[in-house]
Amino acid sequence: MTPYDKARHLPIWRGPVDPQPLGGGITNVNFVVEDLGRKAVVRIGDDIPVHQILRFNELAASRAAHAAGVSPAVLYHEPGALVIDFIEGKTLAAEDVRAPGMLERVLPLLARAHREVPRHLRGPALMFWVFHVIRDYAGRLDADRSPHAALLPDLLAQAAMLEAAVGPVQIVFGHNDLLPANLIDDGQRLWLIDWDYAGFNSPLFDLGGLAANNGLSEAQEGAMLGAYFDAAPDAALWHRYRAMKAAAALRETLWSMVSELHSDLDFDFSGYSQKNLTAFRAAFADFTQG
Repeated sequence: MTPYDKARHLPIWRGPVDPQPLGGGITNVNFVVEDLGRKAVVRIGDDIPVHQILRFNELAASRAAHAAGVSPAVLYHEPGALVIDFIEGKTLAAEDVRAPGMLERVLPLLARAHREVPRHLRGPALMFWVFHVIRDYAGRLDADRSPHAALLPDLLAQAAMLEAAVGPVQIVFGHNDLLPANLIDDGQRLWLIDWDYAGFNSPLFDLGGLAANNGLSEAQEGAMLGAYFDAAPDAALWHRYRAMKAAAALRETLWSMVSELHSDLDFDFSGYSQKNLTAFRAAFADFTQG
């Protein structure tokens, strides 16, 4: 059964539907479905062990995020399919996140997710520790004889430096995939979507990912850290933050390198790998010089 057929035949629909492809996804196949005047988003995708994506976790996090008021409602689920409420609004791009006034809207949403989502979470929960993910990806790339395998020893040595610099961490419930496309502005408020990688983590990972994925300036990063922690960042916080920001960029790089070998989606993973490798090298240089 094709993803289209699976989406079309879900038992939630009250009438005949014609799922329309929804662009932007690089982990799932997504559709918008209009059913007797109501729109929903259908996410088609099974577990993806190479990316540590387990759909029971995505479902639990999605439900908890809705209960916390940061994400749309889950309408239906079955193995391989998740249906959520459609949000009419603008999917953000990196330039939107960088625009004046937007960080002041994003950060309260993120802090609320960190603080409130775990209060509603039920059942088993995952930990997302970026340095474990990096080591796991490196092992996969080596075993699969990736064309990037020659880079791995240096990248793993750099990751070890970053992990030592991060040190002990505060634990929150992280989104862990703060690409701009996972933020929607409906004109009244922001929504945070796509909980594939959700799990307990340091807030520095989401903050570093937000900066790395959206090209924030150093001034914006300082304002972000000050607003999130309610105090001007000192040298120690800057050092730990820059380490986690570099780790976030490295994780995105290795994610794409693994996807080059394992994803069937029509996406330029090779180009995405190179883009993120460049971003990681810049972030690592900032860490070593900061």
